[in-house]
Amino acid sequence: MPLNRRKFLKKSAVTGAGVAIAGAAVAPSAQAAEVRKPVGKPVKQPKRYALTVLGTTDLHGHVFNWDYFKDAEYKDAAGNAQGLARISTLVNQIREEKGRENTLLLDAGDTIQGTPLTYYYAKVDPITAKGGPVHPMAQAMNAIGYDAAALGNHEFNYGIETLRKFESQLRFPLLGANAVDAKTLKPAFQPYVMKTFCVKGAPPVKVAVLGLTNPGIAIWDKAYVQGKLAFPGLEEQAAKWVPKLKSLGADVVIVSAHSGSSGTSSYGDQLPYVENSAALVAQQVPDIDAILVGHAHVEIPELKVTNAKTGRTVVLSEPLAYAERLSVFDVELVFEKGRWVVESVSSKVLNSNSVADDPKITKLLGDEHAKVVKYVNQVVGTATETLTTVEARYKDAAIIDLITRVQEDVVRAALAGTSYASLPVIAQASPFSRTSEIPAGKVTIRDLSSLYVYDNTLVAKLLTGAQLRAYLEFSAQYFVQTAADAVVDTEKLTNAGNRPDYNYDYVSGLAYEIDIAQAAGSRIKNVTYNGVALDDAQQFVFAVNNYRANGGGAFPHVAAAQELWAESTEIRTRIAEWVTAKGVLEPKEFASVDWKLTRNGTPVF
Repeated sequence: MPLNRRKFLKKSAVTGAGVAIAGAAVAPSAQAAEVRKPVGKPVKQPKRYALTVLGTTDLHGHVFNWDYFKDAEYKDAAGNAQGLARISTLVNQIREEKGRENTLLLDAGDTIQGTPLTYYYAKVDPITAKGGPVHPMAQAMNAIGYDAAALGNHEFNYGIETLRKFESQLRFPLLGANAVDAKTLKPAFQPYVMKTFCVKGAPPVKVAVLGLTNPGIAIWDKAYVQGKLAFPGLEEQAAKWVPKLKSLGADVVIVSAHSGSSGTSSYGDQLPYVENSAALVAQQVPDIDAILVGHAHVEIPELKVTNAKTGRTVVLSEPLAYAERLSVFDVELVFEKGRWVVESVSSKVLNSNSVADDPKITKLLGDEHAKVVKYVNQVVGTATETLTTVEARYKDAAIIDLITRVQEDVVRAALAGTSYASLPVIAQASPFSRTSEIPAGKVTIRDLSSLYVYDNTLVAKLLTGAQLRAYLEFSAQYFVQTAADAVVDTEKLTNAGNRPDYNYDYVSGLAYEIDIAQAAGSRIKNVTYNGVALDDAQQFVFAVNNYRANGGGAFPHVAAAQELWAESTEIRTRIAEWVTAKGVLEPKEFASVDWKLTRNGTPVF
């Protein structure tokens, strides 16, 4: 059942109010007792300890406040800053204030994918090569002094060999209690780490950090993990490991979870495990004190969840991705009846735009940064006109047609000489970015990379006309239903049901209309192939990215369809190769208006 965050918040708020009222009620009697107390030795105060837990998540290769796609300092309308160099400054400040010996620094995953910097050291100058470099993210995180990190799903994007090499370069553990060997079901990564904090005049405080990753890895990186690794649900694995950690003497249990808090899954019912289950873990598993949340790319300064079995409050926090925020948990403990007890937990987030880069980090990785800047600015061709994604969400844009054309050509070449060579090849692509532009004139790797920001690879699947029609209908849910006589506001036309842009697909090779005046499920009209009404029985080769092919976005039919071919070269690289081979990027060679939005048959634009 999807988690109702509002109920959690409401319940926690009510619980908190009850505590406050109870405290007010006992205060007078406590005061009276104090007055009657005979004069004598002062009452010995119990020992207390304050622990500060710091957390980042979804760093996605951001070391510097730099936009490699724009070849400029990163900036956005909200004034955010990015990069571990900024986070390092914040961490140094807090360690100075609290004492480094009283702080813990964690990450919740998605570290080694996301920028040209991480791509370069996975593919161009790979860390897996003999005598290869140390990954920039390993260098930065080691220098900052992380204590542990959870595995993210994007850690698997470059294969297990790259991940294991990255893991070996870290001076802290990479945790994943629910990343298990597919055959033995034993942990394939370190499940937890136990840290000891000394307290003068009292026993040490033992803090356990449990790492949990995302079950969706089984779908999203199926090509790398199938038959090798399995990813059971976070709730069941936390229920298994937390009692063990308590039995080992843990006074505090922190979970670093690469899983959002919404209780929803983008992959529908393809897996029996919830994608965004961090709050469910807090609700269902006793003895957890705090959870560092990741994966969802949302900012949650503090979310209080009541554990259903104990009634205790569990505090969750998710810092914004790309090192834009740092979560700070303040954990207060008191020593009573011979053991440490967590008295309270609170959390907040700090904005990395409030500080400057740590010069130690910028100096450490200046050379790597310069290499990548040089790489992405290589000229690979010339464009005869400017192409942009500005209107690509709601109009058939030539720049997206470039992606589908490249995918069609690659798949046709791969299937040449096979029994499938005679079948028509069509392709899907999504408008990943709203700001990508290939300028008229010189075209660089940077320009093309900004068009395809993910490290997806290409797969060929076998689909029928009927299945493609259902696929298009599912994709068309992206649009907000708009009456024929209503004013069209393009800012409010898309992302119905909070569906992200990357889960809206163009399909090349077919001509069709999307009637947004109709209810979702009845929008696809006048589908043709080569000018003839689509034959539901006709077979097509569907060139699709691996995320979609493995079920990402829960589009119908594609995950279960027969796979004809797949490769490990990124689509982004294939686009660069195609443009390099052509030399000149001429839209009339690849662009066509295949689809349009209508209302009751009348075009919207």
